[in-house]
Amino acid sequence: MLYQFASRGLAMFTLLCFMMLTGCDSVETQSNSADILRQGAEGIYQPVVPGKKWVFPQDHLGHPDFKAEWWYLTANLESESGETFGVQWTLFRFASGSEAGNGWKSPQRYMAHIVVTSKDKVWYAERFARGGIGQAGVTANPYRAWLDNWLWRSYGDSPFPGTLEFSDGEMAADLDISNLGKLIFQGDNGYSKKHPTEDIASYYYSAPFLALSGTLELDGKTYKVKGDGWYDREWSSEGLSEKQQGWDWFSIHLDDGSALMVYQIREENAESYYFGSLSWPDGKTIVLQPEDIRLTPISLARYQGKQFPLKWRIEVPTQQIQLEVNVVRKEQWLPFVFSYWEGPIRVKGSHSGQGFMELTGY
Repeated sequence: MLYQFASRGLAMFTLLCFMMLTGCDSVETQSNSADILRQGAEGIYQPVVPGKKWVFPQDHLGHPDFKAEWWYLTANLESESGETFGVQWTLFRFASGSEAGNGWKSPQRYMAHIVVTSKDKVWYAERFARGGIGQAGVTANPYRAWLDNWLWRSYGDSPFPGTLEFSDGEMAADLDISNLGKLIFQGDNGYSKKHPTEDIASYYYSAPFLALSGTLELDGKTYKVKGDGWYDREWSSEGLSEKQQGWDWFSIHLDDGSALMVYQIREENAESYYFGSLSWPDGKTIVLQPEDIRLTPISLARYQGKQFPLKWRIEVPTQQIQLEVNVVRKEQWLPFVFSYWEGPIRVKGSHSGQGFMELTGY
């Protein structure tokens, strides 16, 4: 595997100490991906409140007054000879405190994940950087989002149209990205609640209608690929309550041209909190309320003592949607510092389609 722990062990250990804000004595090499989002804002970060006025291109960039945010791309690609691949690229930013600083004193830390999945194999890598020294960041004029040589760039102030380039070990990519639809603002105009009663929310928008084309190089073999992608942007200062355990997220391109997003946040000794959306390229969006969504696990898998569902039934009765979700590859538990399951999926039922699933907190 491409998890180069040894060469970056010290940097990973140092970064994790900063991110967990609990000192270095009890840090483990791996942790629940939901842990950092359960830590409170402690009054030093900006709150997420309803009624945000969106301003672009600024909101494509970073929001350092908030505790955490991410730039998140998934894609289902196919080669000219019929091989299928899932691609995930994510850039995370975490703030370690409110005190401003430049260079090495910057409170901003970055983490990035690259994952490429075929039917038979997964390639993955994780990297870390401190903000303020040019190793990672997001800038405009023109748009660039990067960590080391993992770079998303465009010639304008928007991410689209743009190019994603990365190289690590036995995987590399050079992909052109175009947006064929409008931005979709999740929840109440981008104010996305994460709990039914507590004031926990994020700012959240998506670009579900992306077209990608270019090349993947895997184990020395080059594939010319094209397909559909999904882009999520989200930031917050408190992502989960203390009792919420993690989430199950689905992004699906359906055969009628629409895009379905379904999100479940699991809570100890309580019902899960559901939300989602059904959208179209022209910007039409139906916001799905908790009572609109039925999400049922069908079968479970085990990995290193963890048990989690890989086959699901998704129902949205008001939209005549009944889907069975199947994964392309079962062995997708990613042993990053904050570990989670992530990979491409296929759906059948009232609609056919494909997309991605993410499971955390198991």
